[in-house]
Amino acid sequence: MNRKGIVLAGGSGTRLYPITLGVSKQLLPVYDKPMIYYPISTLMLAGIRDIVVITTPEDAAQFRRTLGDGTQWGLRFTFIEQPSPDGLAQAYLLARDFLDGAPSAMVLGDNIFYGANLPGMLAAVPADGGTVFGYHVADPERYGVLGFDADGTATQIIEKPKVPPSSYAVTGLYFLDGTAPDRAARVRPSDRGELEITTLLESYLAEGALRVERMGRGFAWLDTGTHASLLDAGNFVRTLTARQGLQSGCPDEIAFLKGWIDRDGLRARADLFAKNEYGAYLSRLLD
Repeated sequence: MNRKGIVLAGGSGTRLYPITLGVSKQLLPVYDKPMIYYPISTLMLAGIRDIVVITTPEDAAQFRRTLGDGTQWGLRFTFIEQPSPDGLAQAYLLARDFLDGAPSAMVLGDNIFYGANLPGMLAAVPADGGTVFGYHVADPERYGVLGFDADGTATQIIEKPKVPPSSYAVTGLYFLDGTAPDRAARVRPSDRGELEITTLLESYLAEGALRVERMGRGFAWLDTGTHASLLDAGNFVRTLTARQGLQSGCPDEIAFLKGWIDRDGLRARADLFAKNEYGAYLSRLLD
C-alpha cells in the first residue's frame, strides 16, 4: 500500500504574534516561497503524492488558494480542518479516513529539512513500525529528546526534559505504519491537555518497533516557530540560493525531475512567476 502524507499546518501561531494575527504561520514567507512549500517538498522527496493538509477553519481558504488541488505538481491534496489544536497526535485521528489503513509520513508545517542525502534517507524508510529522525541540537530541553543505551539504541523519548538524556531532539517528521490512528485513539491528554506525539511514539518504542535515524552534520533541520528562527531560515535559504544558484524546498522542480509534471506543466508555472527570480529559475530548468 502506498504511503500517504500529512502536513500539520494548524495552530494559532501565537509565538509569532503580531505577524500571524491575520495569516497562518505556515503561509509566511521563508525567503522566496511560502513556508508550507518546504514540508510539502520533504514529502515529495519521499515519493509521496497523496497528501492531506490539516489546518484551522479560519485559514483553510488561504491554503486552498495557495496550494490548489495539487495537480500543478502531480499531487493530490485533501484539506481537513482542525477544530482546535489539541496536540500533534490528534492529526492521526483527523486523518483516519484519509489514511484508510495506509502507512504515512507526517511533517510539521513549520519544519524545514535540507541535506544532500535526504531523498535517499526518506526513500529507504520501511513501511512497518515507526521511524523518527534524531538531530543534534544545542538546546535539547526545548524538544522531545531521545535517550539511548550503551549500544546506541533508543530507549526513551522525553518531552522538554529539565535534564536531557542526550542532545538528540526528535524532529517534526514521523513515518508511522497503518496502526497510527488506532494508537492515537488510545493516547490520553497530557497535563497540558494535549494528545502528545511523544506518547504515541512511546507505544512503538515499547514494542521495539520504533527506529531512530540520526541526521548527521550534513543535514539541516530548521524549526521556524519564533521570529528569530523564521529569519534564520529565510537567510539560510537565501544563502544557499545565492551561492549555488539552486533552489531548495521547490516542489515545482521536484515534480518535474520526478516526471510527475511534463515540460508544459513546468512552463505554465514558470510563466505564472515570470516577473521574479523564482520563475526565471523554473525557466532555466526547461533549458
